[in-house]
Amino acid sequence: MPEILIYTTKICPYCIMAKRLLDKKGVTYNEINVDGNPGLREAMMQKTRRRTVPQIYIGDLHVGGFDELYSLEQNKKLDTLLVS
Repeated sequence: MPEILIYTTKICPYCIMAKRLLDKKGVTYNEINVDGNPGLREAMMQKTRRRTVPQIYIGDLHVGGFDELYSLEQNKKLDTLLVS
């Protein structure tokens, strides 16, 4: 199973939904909360070229945010990524 990384903040509803979907899939993930740490947010922005959270990686693949993660699930492509 590839490493899953998700950048989040505490009050972000999309972060909560993304984590719930991953929890439902029974996968473990590393969460990096960027609240109150400008250095972590800056590192996220350098890596993803985006400012918003969540930002999700499955292995080396930058999935994007919750909308992209949910789209993968709806199109029956998420499970394949989670086991490759």
